[in-house]
Amino acid sequence: MNFDLTPEQDQLRDAVRELGRKYGHSYFVSKAKAGEHTAELWHEAGRLGYLGVNIPTEYGGGGGGITDLALVCEELAATGCPLLLLVVSPAIAATIISKHGTEEQRKKHLPGLADGSEKIVFAITEPDAGSNFHRLSTVARRDGDDWLLTGRKIYISGVDEAGHVLVVARTEDASTGKLKPALFIVPTDAPGLEKSKLDMEILSPENQFLLFLDDVRLPADALVGESLDAGLPALFAGLNPERITVAAMGAGTGRYAIDRASDYTATRKVWGGNSIGSHQGVAHPLAHAAVQVELARLMIYKAATLYDAGRDLEAGISGNMAKYAAGEAAALAVDTAVQALGGAGMTTEYGVSTLLGAVRAGRIAPVSREMILNFVAQHVLGQDKSY
Repeated sequence: MNFDLTPEQDQLRDAVRELGRKYGHSYFVSKAKAGEHTAELWHEAGRLGYLGVNIPTEYGGGGGGITDLALVCEELAATGCPLLLLVVSPAIAATIISKHGTEEQRKKHLPGLADGSEKIVFAITEPDAGSNFHRLSTVARRDGDDWLLTGRKIYISGVDEAGHVLVVARTEDASTGKLKPALFIVPTDAPGLEKSKLDMEILSPENQFLLFLDDVRLPADALVGESLDAGLPALFAGLNPERITVAAMGAGTGRYAIDRASDYTATRKVWGGNSIGSHQGVAHPLAHAAVQVELARLMIYKAATLYDAGRDLEAGISGNMAKYAAGEAAALAVDTAVQALGGAGMTTEYGVSTLLGAVRAGRIAPVSREMILNFVAQHVLGQDKSY
């Protein structure tokens, strides 16, 4: 059992950390408050090869795995720059297209995803079905050689930044008459596709949208894969990387908050000559949060290692556990940091309360803590399905 990163991964981690520090949390906050995107950081990360670390080298990527991308997500978040679209575009979309797309789709999209010149976002969640693909109401039907997509999607990140959206729909299997999932690469400016920005109480440079698809006409090659049979495996190919990289982003955010609070409490003096960090009432909660973040990190890199080894079932279990652990740890770390800083913790200047909304959302999305507990109860503990 080896807990060490490879020399290449160590170099990647250090380089990404250096890039993140160049921009920092003040950059992230200023962009979010101005209603702007972190385009400069994104394009520099792409130019340096960090966005494509998990994309095969023949398509312009680094040839690594989800472990490498998790490092990128964690280290940027640990410098105060948790970029949600790292999860959506390189982790979900690039993985799905790389593993299950046609060769034409790989050649068309992967180089741009690798260098950051293209973003593809992901649309599965619906107002009524949530992310339960068994109950999705977005339907794709044949019209000659074309496809027509109709339905609604909600909480879709970054549509205003992306050229395409990867839409999960349901199609009728001609042989059985049953509906089965299928994925389509849809241009965000396609006729019939409308987006409506959602007002969110989260400080983030990435926006959330409600999508309306009204008979959006697509050519046959918009379908991901060679046939409808690719739909289900393609969908699951993207969900484990999503869980792992979201967890990595949460762990990085937790590290950032603890570091900010630790620096403050080690130097802040109120009573006599001792720092406030010398008091157990201040130090112990921070230490407890640090333990929880580190435990989450262990599960994240276990899940990433299993995924990269092709052990999908085990990676699914570990990925869900990692997402649960990191969501709880990040929320605890940020809240504890705010409390340790007192009034300063609520200011923009000290840069921790600015993350409260994001870490709270991390306990809900992309899969809620309750659904993860259902998953663990059923698949690990052998309990009957409760829903």
